[in-house]
Amino acid sequence: MSSVVQDFSTIPNAESYAFNCISASTQFFSFWDAIGRPFPVEGMLKNIPSMEGCFSFEIMNFMAYQYEFMHYRTGDLFNSCRLIEGTYVDLLNKLEMNANKKQWFIGPILPDLTICKKDSRSRHKSLEWLDKQGPKSVLYVSFGSSTTMTNDQIQELATGLENSKQKFLWILRDADKGNVFDGETRKARLLEGYQERNEGIGIVITDWAPQLEILGYTSIGGFMSHCGWNSFMESITMGVPILAWPMHSDQPWNATLITDILEVGIQVTEQAHQIELVLINN
Repeated sequence: MSSVVQDFSTIPNAESYAFNCISASTQFFSFWDAIGRPFPVEGMLKNIPSMEGCFSFEIMNFMAYQYEFMHYRTGDLFNSCRLIEGTYVDLLNKLEMNANKKQWFIGPILPDLTICKKDSRSRHKSLEWLDKQGPKSVLYVSFGSSTTMTNDQIQELATGLENSKQKFLWILRDADKGNVFDGETRKARLLEGYQERNEGIGIVITDWAPQLEILGYTSIGGFMSHCGWNSFMESITMGVPILAWPMHSDQPWNATLITDILEVGIQVTEQAHQIELVLINN
């Protein structure tokens, strides 16, 4: 929240950094596009994603308000590393708005899995299921904590997974809500008998699951993801290729980085079709 740290400039010898929850590439392309593409970046991207439809009006206003105070910052911190995004930090430094600003990579920022594994009493049921699966045999499916699928899309994805006969671990839950005290929850409904028919092939979890531990399992061979930045960093750190299915916000840019630049995944659907029902090939 850059608006609350503006007074730091009155403190002698103090520096203030904006910790960005998005990638350096998204930061660069969004600013570069917003200020009229002041210099060419040909050869880097075939198609630069559009911001249209990615953010709500309220979020756009909030970001604009925060940006008013960004000139107070000494620089930026990114949950990334130069090996992945060094090119984009160099490009960020070329933007006039970043003149004399420092750009630092401090990632990947991930919890220590050795600590997570010490307490076997709290071991999640999904990990027990993964223990029984062969190497790289399971597709992990999760769309994060900020995405809610329609019932029709859930049924289409469920049918596709079932008919594929591919082993899968599917985290099926709605987006986190702004008001956690209203007591209302929505449980997605699968086709009758779905879990019973897929016993031994797939497992569906309808609440929180330990994603980093799941991705660290040798039985995971791929990750169907919404391409949130944290999910991307976890997946690439664990060496798991991605099926990119971006939904909103910075996710289309992350998907482009994954598929077109780093080539560590393939695209399930294009941004232009983000509000359409995606039909899964059976």
